[in-house]
Amino acid sequence: MKLANLLEHFAQTLSQEKETVQASNLDAPIETADSRHVATAGTLHLYAVRLPQPAALCEDVPVTVVPPGDLEPTEGCILHCEAQELIIQTCDPLGPATQANTLVPDTAGFLETAAIRLAEMAAKPESYALGPAERLLPWLDPEHSEGITQPSVSTSVLTTVWHEDPATRWHTLGSLVVECIRQNKRILLLAPCHRTRDELVGFLAKTLRAAALPFKSLVSCYEVPILPHAWGMPLAELGFEAQMHGFFAKSRANKEALRKQYNRFRELTPILAYKVQKQKDLNEVKLLEWRLLAEVGDYQRKIKEIDKLIADYERLPIWTRLGMQALGKNVTTLGEYRRLYEQKIQALMKEVEIAQARIRELTPEAAMPKELRPEYEALKEEITRLGGTQKIRELLAAGEGTNRQAFIQNKRLVASTPGRVVTDPVFTRVRFDVLIAEEAPRIPAPFLLGAAGLIRERIILAGNTQDLDDPHRGRHWRQHALDRVSRSSNAAPV
Repeated sequence: MKLANLLEHFAQTLSQEKETVQASNLDAPIETADSRHVATAGTLHLYAVRLPQPAALCEDVPVTVVPPGDLEPTEGCILHCEAQELIIQTCDPLGPATQANTLVPDTAGFLETAAIRLAEMAAKPESYALGPAERLLPWLDPEHSEGITQPSVSTSVLTTVWHEDPATRWHTLGSLVVECIRQNKRILLLAPCHRTRDELVGFLAKTLRAAALPFKSLVSCYEVPILPHAWGMPLAELGFEAQMHGFFAKSRANKEALRKQYNRFRELTPILAYKVQKQKDLNEVKLLEWRLLAEVGDYQRKIKEIDKLIADYERLPIWTRLGMQALGKNVTTLGEYRRLYEQKIQALMKEVEIAQARIRELTPEAAMPKELRPEYEALKEEITRLGGTQKIRELLAAGEGTNRQAFIQNKRLVASTPGRVVTDPVFTRVRFDVLIAEEAPRIPAPFLLGAAGLIRERIILAGNTQDLDDPHRGRHWRQHALDRVSRSSNAAPV
């Protein structure tokens, strides 16, 4: 069977399972006994919900939580099922812990979304990376004679890691992860359940830390981790929602700080321009005052010379007086010169008084506080470094919406479950270099193939050798997603 045919076959299988769910009424509302808040990450909340009796539910299935009374319902998804205990991830808080809510699962919608994804992959193969996925055909094809009993494989495109001891298997996976991250590869890590995923993420984070790699910026759990710690590593810091919320909160804080700096710069710019202009006016008036006083000084010097000439006129030699008279300087004309100079001085002093009054007005207006100029220069330097006022206006005018796709593309290792990868719209636009599927035989073939369609280079299958010889499955890979309904509640942690 070719890959396109297998995708169509699995899409039809999921559609048939959807009809089975609708016919068997598996999505009937379920009354809960109580709920307990476990954790909050960004805008998501984790709750432990107790059911009055066991229910046929499956991990990753979306649910609607309907509170009693007039409270608005909220959407979420199931992250863990075990007997009468559920762990669900919701978009809004559920209210008091003792409050009984109604859960409305949407298994049919979950299967329909997965079927649509596989049908789209078959119809538009150019939009996906199906090269490595073709290597899974001998494993996943139900018509293949070898089936799941094939021997181990180790090639550049497909590698298998089979071992009964999880520690041995995970150490091998840890070495592969370190190697891929050092080669700048983007890794999609899958596990059949969220508890196994959390345990493996904790182990890989510890491995990356031992390899001196910044695991907090490299690793991300797409859903809120249901375990607080694993292998001594705090998983809350590795949750995608918590990381994204912290990043954008810091970004908004930085943006608000930039807005304050820009507003302060805009506030100081006209103030300093006004001060500079007033200082320029003050300098001009002071220069005028200096020129007027210099002219007054010249006239006062001339008056002193006239007074000295008049006082010494009678004692001057006759030929000196005759020379002065020839130039029009005698006692009478000197007195007229003196009166003229005094009038000039009086007129100039009036102008000096006007200039000094203007100086007194301009001095406080032109005064620059000591801290104002350094603050302005620092703001101007920062704004210039960021690209100028126009660039800052563009940054401040940019939308505040969070871009989940852009954020997830910056992570080197994204951990999730196959059900979430096949049904979450974020993963339709994100591509990875390497797929690592832990406990791969426990992953239904439609979901594993759907996740493999996002991989560009290499697929690594890992699992327990005992799962390869599961008598309930025979020689073929698990084909039906509804197998998880009966098995998910009994899944034991690694």
